[in-house]
Amino acid sequence: MSHRVTVIGGGLAGCEAAWQLAKRGIPVTLHEMKPAKKTPAHHTDLFGELVCSNSLRSDQLENAVGLLKEELRRLDSLILKCADDHRVAAGGALAVDRLGFAQAVTDAIRSHPLIEVVEGEVTAIPEEGEVIVASGPLTSDALAEAIAQRYPQSGYLHFYDAAAPLVTYESVDMESAYFASRYDKGTPDYINCPMSQEEYLAFWKELCAAKEANVHGFEDKNVFEGCMPVEVMARRGEQTLCYGPLKPRGLKDPKTGKEPFAVVQLRRDNSDGTIYNLVGFQTHLTWPEQKRVFTMIPALKNAEFLRYGVMHRNTYLDSPRMLDRYYRVKAEPRILFAGQVTGVEGYVESTASGCLAGLELARRLLGKPPVDFPQETAIGALALYVSNESVANFQPMNVNFGIMPPLGYRVKGKRNKNAELSKRSLEILNTLDAE
Repeated sequence: MSHRVTVIGGGLAGCEAAWQLAKRGIPVTLHEMKPAKKTPAHHTDLFGELVCSNSLRSDQLENAVGLLKEELRRLDSLILKCADDHRVAAGGALAVDRLGFAQAVTDAIRSHPLIEVVEGEVTAIPEEGEVIVASGPLTSDALAEAIAQRYPQSGYLHFYDAAAPLVTYESVDMESAYFASRYDKGTPDYINCPMSQEEYLAFWKELCAAKEANVHGFEDKNVFEGCMPVEVMARRGEQTLCYGPLKPRGLKDPKTGKEPFAVVQLRRDNSDGTIYNLVGFQTHLTWPEQKRVFTMIPALKNAEFLRYGVMHRNTYLDSPRMLDRYYRVKAEPRILFAGQVTGVEGYVESTASGCLAGLELARRLLGKPPVDFPQETAIGALALYVSNESVANFQPMNVNFGIMPPLGYRVKGKRNKNAELSKRSLEILNTLDAE
């Protein structure tokens, strides 16, 4: 095979794209700037490092991201295989042992005979050959500037994203907490930290007043809604958190038999169950303020923080003006983009864009026609949304059933309707030649 594809970035999208190419016999050179250079949000030298959370969200087919995961499994996704192999208990969600997952991705990529890993920062797009740019939402300044100069029409946009703190299990006061999953969905895998109305209001008041870290250019209006800092959410109103991450519905305290006023949930972050993260507690408070305010939660009064929450700027393209349905640059189709830099939001969505970009590029190099995943499939709907020029005010998008065509017939109940949408998608997927 004379073709060798350059993939820039060893995150979820880059590794998935490299895998899809290599499994079809296409040699790949994968460039990753770690360990020589790290972004503010990364902590290890591993590929596929998860930053904000260890959860890949719902694993149920009544949820669009659950459907997207199942589609990726059927497309032999490396990322989904590693996630399934390193899953930790999380009710109806697919959550992973963060380090075990990243190590598995790294081992698979480094051991593949057709993938050559080159360490070091890439500061420009190669002038020849096929290239997949999967540099992520934290693309280095030099590469971001090179992309902006090469495609001045790309209209680089950005928003702010945040990660939640991690605490040790042994430091959680289990006398003040209990295991359960909301609505009894799945197994009782979450630690629930109840708060009375008095405790919640004291916590809420201090959270709203707590000192934030200085993040250049940050304003509340630039926050991505899907990963909003808990203090920004709190400032929207006294009860906002109680209808969001602290919602007590379906979480009866076994000591009282009643639902608390508010509940903070902790989700396992590793397979040993020694580390938990605060669900929905993405934050950009200063580290001393995080410790001061979050230890007001009764069960976390003696919490040992292994990692505090951090905030970072995510960069993405104005993709509808720039990319086609295969994530190719319309003006220069030898170059493709994949991952969150395209404006897909979320781990699974990033993986899906890398999967599609790698699969389509491999087929083109092998002289095969493209696989036109239709809008009825989750992977197709996401790509068609990202490349839809009629989307004027483009914003990062999680996969959802709203970007897929309706069934055309009535189904009673939202869950039943969503299940039918998923069934339709998987039936279509089974008819496609995606080898």
